[in-house]
Amino acid sequence: MKLVLDRVTQRVGAETHLHPITLELVPGALTVLLGATRSGKTSLMRIMAGLDAPTSGRVFVDAVDVTGRPVRERNIAMVYQQFINYPSLTVAENIASPLRRQRGPAAEAHDIDARDIDSRVRAIATRLRIDPFLGRLPAQLSGGQQQRVALARALAKRAPLMLLDEPLVNLDYKLREELRDELTQLFATGESTVVYATTDPTEALLLGGHTAVLDGGELLQYGPTPDVFHAPHSLRVARAFSDPPMNLVRGTFSATHVTLANGVAWPRPRASAGSTAHPIAPSITPGSSAACTVGVRAGALRITRREGDKNLAGRVALADIAGSDTFVHVDTPIGIVVAQLPGVHLFGLGDAITLFVDPDQLYLFGADERLLHAPTRRKDIAFTMRSS
Repeated sequence: MKLVLDRVTQRVGAETHLHPITLELVPGALTVLLGATRSGKTSLMRIMAGLDAPTSGRVFVDAVDVTGRPVRERNIAMVYQQFINYPSLTVAENIASPLRRQRGPAAEAHDIDARDIDSRVRAIATRLRIDPFLGRLPAQLSGGQQQRVALARALAKRAPLMLLDEPLVNLDYKLREELRDELTQLFATGESTVVYATTDPTEALLLGGHTAVLDGGELLQYGPTPDVFHAPHSLRVARAFSDPPMNLVRGTFSATHVTLANGVAWPRPRASAGSTAHPIAPSITPGSSAACTVGVRAGALRITRREGDKNLAGRVALADIAGSDTFVHVDTPIGIVVAQLPGVHLFGLGDAITLFVDPDQLYLFGADERLLHAPTRRKDIAFTMRSS
């Protein structure tokens, strides 16, 4: 299914939930809607589904204008953050319910007989780890198990458009990781155009596909997920697509250096051959400078020196071990910065520590908050983000 939104807006009374959004989803691929709570993700998905009509703008499905058509006239599957199941049906019957409705008077066209339905139900239940519960009612399951039933029902339908609104948020950490891997494989088949909403930047990275970053009802950037992560077009995108948040410091840049607070000065980042770095504004002449915001991801800060690194001395303000990483908050001359260190490290509050950074891994954003320079991609810091 090819889904296109053409300057879609949504207003409720005096409130604007969605500013004009134009978005063309890649058919048969995954698009992640990434943004904080109340950024507009659910509002946009409800318009895609036909649950709500846009205040203005149009929605096209395979070049047909479906603006205002209700959800019952669209072949979609949707899973909400708060699971919805039929309480009087068993797990197997819940999963099979959209397939039985497909049979109806047009059973021959769909060619779904009872054995096909049973086979499909058991296959998807096995993948989602709920096959032992097929004979139970939803009330006999835990909340996480009920969410998996709702997810299985949507996946079994094999609709050309699948909308998933934070479907894993109610699951425990280990199961969430396992199901995310399973879903990534299922989405890769290309059977459906999938839209997946999440507040978690790590989840967006792990799922891959394309990412649309939303903030305050505005679409900030859309593109292949690694491209959006590595080259956020603005400070707003950088803030939305970083966990832990990108370290951001006010400064200036000249033809040769980036200068931060308290006399900290580093060489201006360079773009290497074949990199995806954006060029820095060429108008800076020797002897002059311009205001900027300097960004450095937590994973780009280390406690071991490499050739060409610059140091940043400080004292430990907080050390947080999360999973297999240690997040160290360091009070430095340029303010508090957070370093993400692989492995478990023990630090005492107030301990002296020196962080090291490659100046070429700095981001630069101009006075208008637009990206001036993105670092060359480096494998060791490409996906170092806090585990969900």
